[in-house]
Amino acid sequence: MRLSNALSPLADLRYAIGASLWPTILDIYKSPSLFFRPAALSQVVMAHIWVLFGDPTDEGGRPTKQRLITPNAYGVVLDVGAGHGHTVGYLDRNKVTKYLALEPNTRMHAHIRTSAHSAGFNEDDGTLVILSCGAEDVPSILEALRATQPPVDTIISILTFCSIPSPERTIRNLVRDVLKPGGQLLFYEHMLSPREDVAWWQRAWAPIWAMPFDGCRLDRPVHSWIDDLTLTEDNGMETSAWSERMLWGKEGEDEENLWWHQVGKFVKQS
Repeated sequence: MRLSNALSPLADLRYAIGASLWPTILDIYKSPSLFFRPAALSQVVMAHIWVLFGDPTDEGGRPTKQRLITPNAYGVVLDVGAGHGHTVGYLDRNKVTKYLALEPNTRMHAHIRTSAHSAGFNEDDGTLVILSCGAEDVPSILEALRATQPPVDTIISILTFCSIPSPERTIRNLVRDVLKPGGQLLFYEHMLSPREDVAWWQRAWAPIWAMPFDGCRLDRPVHSWIDDLTLTEDNGMETSAWSERMLWGKEGEDEENLWWHQVGKFVKQS
């Protein structure tokens, strides 16, 4: 593996820390209690970082997301980890009836609202719902939609499953309790590489990278967790959650990239 690839996180870490350090110090000065609340402080840092990283990251994945999201997303859409709401710009307004943006970092909500309004989704008419809970808080998601049965037609995760807590359990609960039978999970995520040399460096960098990037991990085999997902039928048998699986890579991506991406469209059994 090329040394330049192995050490590639250094440049991003340096840029992220340099750009977020002074604004974060000012936030701590205004609210000293942040110093004793690591989770809140991590969100503050990430909010400052994403102002700089959000648009370039979106642009870097644009062709992939246009292929994945625009022709497939429909009905009630749950955007897991909405960030600044970039995903809403890929939705076909004629096919999507409601945009549910899930973003625990409330400092990003203003960006989501602006993006959603530009795409024709508004809280006043109920086509936009912004939630500050995490993806693991399924009861709050269902309560927001006032649903007793799985209410969502399309779940979208863009570079989010890398940072959610208890990811395997959270993904299972979202698919089981939130996604309608016949609904679809669309994702574009960086994953643990199948190459051992790349995976070694991903594991080495993972705890360091997670600190400024609000828990983002480089070493999660998310595609395997999704592909292997099973659900319990009424008779107690465990069967595959999916009736359809499509999985592909990011076109033109260097196989030594520490951010090795996989793209998927998975349809839930009906």
